[in-house]
Amino acid sequence: MATIVNTPGRDSGSGAGWAVAVVIILVVLIVGYFAIGRGGHSATPTANVNVTLPAGNGSGGAAQ
Repeated sequence: MATIVNTPGRDSGSGAGWAVAVVIILVVLIVGYFAIGRGGHSATPTANVNVTLPAGNGSGGAAQ
């Protein structure tokens, strides 16, 4: 009687699952960056704009 031993080799998958996971993580990071970082949703203001307007002449017209 012969004994047959079948020892399969290491799984030689293409790694497509890892590639999909990396792409999904990158997409989430990029969308988060643009949604939060570029959306202006910060707790503290980052710009201070000071505007000085000329005094009016009392005629009600546009400044010249």
